[in-house]
Amino acid sequence: MPPQDVVKESSKRGQRAATLSAEETQAASARVKGQRPPKIKILAGNSNRPLAEAIATCLNLPLTRATVRRFADMEIFVEIQENVRGEDVFIIQSTSFPANDNLMELLIIIDALKRASAKRITAVLPYFGYARQDRKPGPRTPISAKLVANLIDKAGADRVLTLDLHAAQIQGFFDIPTDNLFAAPVMVRDLEERFKLDDLVVVSPDVGGVVRARGLAKRIGASLAIVDKRRERAGESEVMNVIGEVDGKRCILIDDIVDSGGTLCNAAEALLAKGAIEVMAYLTHGVLSGGAVSRIAASALKTLVITDSIQPTEAVRVASNIRVLSIAPLMAEAIKRTANEQSVSSLFY
Repeated sequence: MPPQDVVKESSKRGQRAATLSAEETQAASARVKGQRPPKIKILAGNSNRPLAEAIATCLNLPLTRATVRRFADMEIFVEIQENVRGEDVFIIQSTSFPANDNLMELLIIIDALKRASAKRITAVLPYFGYARQDRKPGPRTPISAKLVANLIDKAGADRVLTLDLHAAQIQGFFDIPTDNLFAAPVMVRDLEERFKLDDLVVVSPDVGGVVRARGLAKRIGASLAIVDKRRERAGESEVMNVIGEVDGKRCILIDDIVDSGGTLCNAAEALLAKGAIEVMAYLTHGVLSGGAVSRIAASALKTLVITDSIQPTEAVRVASNIRVLSIAPLMAEAIKRTANEQSVSSLFY
């Protein structure tokens, strides 16, 4: 090769090296600024598609094309309809009612992605079903929350992202990294927009929820009260006593799950009997099974505020005293930080 050609070839190599260096610098800059990496996919199951669509909108991403359907005998079939090889995939799927169907759907989606060579699979569970079965309540009973955690792990998930676990120790049931988000920032923002914080009292509807209620009370600078209740039989609760000063105050009941609604309704009556001006309730997961919606509509609660971690039913949407807050921006930010290998806990601490 003539000397001048050697010089030209050397120059071209230098230009390519300079271009590569610039691309690497740009990628590093994107990571620092918190921008999303180029290879990230959002896949929705059938449990809460509106929430998945809202999360994808917040991330400025389309939902990954996929078919999740059932055969005549109700077996679940999943087909990923676009390439996910080497992608960072996030599956949005609450294991809410019907819990077993939605759980099985999640497991099959994970398996389909694993066999399609996805680089990393994160199970995003806005609501983690079976969380209330986190210990043995008696002899010869299961710890179903641990079983479900094992199923998700063995199916092939690499990470779990969930919201307001019923018990924090459930994180330890997973043998893969698990991030437990909190809806408290969303609730605090709503409280600040609607109320004067100086006349609010945060109330735990039972002794078990004191830590959660104390955390919210600290965020808004409010005092704390506790409703002591005794459950006579499964599904029923009897309010016994109110611990703390609620006379002349607006009370905010805080909990993670509302199912039948009996505990909340009884707590509201007890607080009003102790002189509270009005009672509102803020809960993360609106399970609202059976006649819960009608029970709450006829109760002393002024407002029940839930999030869309579980897709609201038509009865919830038309209820006059139930409001729904969206957790899509919070979940989207956590997904973006996970994809960018950034801190998720700094969202809350």
